[in-house]
Amino acid sequence: MFDLLDFFQATAFSIFGEDVTVIEVIGFVTGALCVWAVTRQFVWNWPVGIANNVAFLILFVGAGLYADAVLQVIFAAIAVYGWVLWTRRTSSTSRTVVEIRRATRGERYWGLGGTVALTAAAALLLGAATDSNVPLPDAFVLAASLLATWGQARKIIEQWWVWIVVDAVSIPLYASKGLWLTAILYTGFLALCIDGLRRWRIELRRGSAERGSSGVADRRVSAT
Repeated sequence: MFDLLDFFQATAFSIFGEDVTVIEVIGFVTGALCVWAVTRQFVWNWPVGIANNVAFLILFVGAGLYADAVLQVIFAAIAVYGWVLWTRRTSSTSRTVVEIRRATRGERYWGLGGTVALTAAAALLLGAATDSNVPLPDAFVLAASLLATWGQARKIIEQWWVWIVVDAVSIPLYASKGLWLTAILYTGFLALCIDGLRRWRIELRRGSAERGSSGVADRRVSAT
């Protein structure tokens, strides 16, 4: 067991004078693959994401990013939920139950309020109970990422905007900790999130048009 942990923590190469560990490389590969798969709505993004959570859990504990480390455990639990949700079907001929949609007004209010409250609580806890020197951004990444992952599971299109903000905060946060490969990864995440938003918008418009056409057809049939 300890030999395996030593292997994960071993240096793979260096960037800007900072060592990049094997586990950070694993996190880079699985993270990039997971986000790419989400943009295209591939169900297998969820198991790959769980592997990424395990990798980042090990990485963040070692870097002193404790909120991000706890976040990985919660991510994995939500990933199981999303995996089940994305694979359920109402019938043998139907599409998956979850289709891309916009957030309701209530979801937006609860999401914003919950993110602010959890960020404040987590920042206070990190400042009081750990040696973290970046409690506020670490806490925000935790809170906003939870919201975004829940939205991803429900295929709420606004989750991409949340991820974009999370990535913008995460890039300098990880760079400040010397996690340069992870900072580069989140720069790639940012680009993938923008692409995901574009793709999901197209799919949302297509779905709305199909439902509109179906509704018109149903009304014509009922009128005859």
